[in-house]
Amino acid sequence: MNRTTLSLIAGVTALAAVTGFAAVSAPDPGAAEERTGAAATLPVERTGLLCPQPSTSDLAETTYTSFTPVTEGADDKGTAVLRSAAQQSAPEEDADGGSEDEKDGENGEDDKKDGQGGKDAAKDDKADKPVLQLQAPGKPVAVEANEADAPALVGTADGRFASGWTAQQTTEVAAGTGRGLQGVACSAADTQFWFPGASTDDSRTDYIHLTNPDDSAAVVDIELYGKDGELETTVGGGVTVKPRSAEPLLLSTLTAEKQTDVTVHVVVRSGRVGAAVQALDDETGGDWLPASADPSGSLVLPGIPKDAKAVRLVAFTPGDADVDLKVQLASPSGLITPAGNETLHLKGGMTAGFDLGDLTRGEAGSLVLTAPDGSVPVVAAVRVLRGEEGKQESAFIPAARPLETRATALDNTAKGTTLSVTAPQGGAEIEVTASAGTKGGTPQTKTYTIKPGTTQDVEAPVPAGLKGSYALTVETRSGGPVYASRTLAKTEGGVPFFTVQPLPDDRGMVAVPDASEDLSVLQK
Repeated sequence: MNRTTLSLIAGVTALAAVTGFAAVSAPDPGAAEERTGAAATLPVERTGLLCPQPSTSDLAETTYTSFTPVTEGADDKGTAVLRSAAQQSAPEEDADGGSEDEKDGENGEDDKKDGQGGKDAAKDDKADKPVLQLQAPGKPVAVEANEADAPALVGTADGRFASGWTAQQTTEVAAGTGRGLQGVACSAADTQFWFPGASTDDSRTDYIHLTNPDDSAAVVDIELYGKDGELETTVGGGVTVKPRSAEPLLLSTLTAEKQTDVTVHVVVRSGRVGAAVQALDDETGGDWLPASADPSGSLVLPGIPKDAKAVRLVAFTPGDADVDLKVQLASPSGLITPAGNETLHLKGGMTAGFDLGDLTRGEAGSLVLTAPDGSVPVVAAVRVLRGEEGKQESAFIPAARPLETRATALDNTAKGTTLSVTAPQGGAEIEVTASAGTKGGTPQTKTYTIKPGTTQDVEAPVPAGLKGSYALTVETRSGGPVYASRTLAKTEGGVPFFTVQPLPDDRGMVAVPDASEDLSVLQK
């Protein structure tokens, strides 16, 4: 092996160590030697996703959906498999390089190996069977789990399925606490999460769901912050999450203090986990509260529905410094300042809630929060209500990360899907592709221009001849930064069920340092 190839692989290995579960492999040595100058951008070749347990309600109907967009330069082999968290096992490779999971997807046969060393799986064939498995990039697959004990899922994707792999679970609960539409995009494991907008109030039943994808136990600390600072907790420190398993914890059992607005901080001492808060209300339904973007002096909360009846902002700043947040609404006509809410004062280390009323007033909108000079970091989320008194439903929108290159939203239908896009700092051009449907249909693509400082509910494309649900993939073409969210909505019994998911970048591509730059270091 020549030194050029050796140095490139060293760079890739270092990158994989930093990014954790995402990894790439070295390109063709000849191609590497021809490149000079800027780093090469390559498809990720292995990634993982975690889905929390959907619901414990006997009335819950859950749909899991999985999808990978077609990515130029991706490998021609691979798998993308979601399994029960308690039954997760790695795909088995056969002699010609294909996996047992991939073969089973092609011929419909059950697994013949147990994934732990090629032994007979007669003990429990079902335990190792994938819950959901992709067959080809560009076409989503879906499966229903209509029971109270639908599991949390742990999944991995490699080869042609890894770059841009996305999974979503959508649950409809017909009645009871948390009734409505609950949706969450399955997320990658990490070591720290912030959840402003949770509650320990008597009217709420909020759970923090922790999912461990690894073969060793994870140890997690859970910190709670209310209006007067950190809450005293009983068992929030040193929570153990067993290997390849999920642990839901009721927040009100972690502290004796009842508070309307709480910020949850999850810190992983050992290992890594996926985390999400399920917020259920006695009167106004419920939804998933995803993690806020990392603490920052500038935040964007995209895609508040235009018919929102009430918007409540919950924000928190770590540390001791107070901050006066500048509040703006990115509307279809540009950035405006909401009357009476020009600035909001946050005390250091204390959670604050602010009622912003019917903020959007019938137009698409996104909140833009800015600390003076960006000097004080903040996390934030909004709780949104739709519907008339007595028939309201709730959903959450956390501060989102920008869509740098590409992102995908799943489980879309021809009616009831709204794609909201904002470019708060500068204009942008985006391309939106509707995939084939889960049961048939032809992909369609449209291009849109987003004006500076605006939010637009774009008329997203729908696959021709759609059958089933489909994926919407958003790609940036110029300008930015861009933030986006997707709303799913339907009406049941006069109640407007809905759920909103921000679209984070899928991180399907990674930059690999150019080999020629590494050579200069080796030659010193």
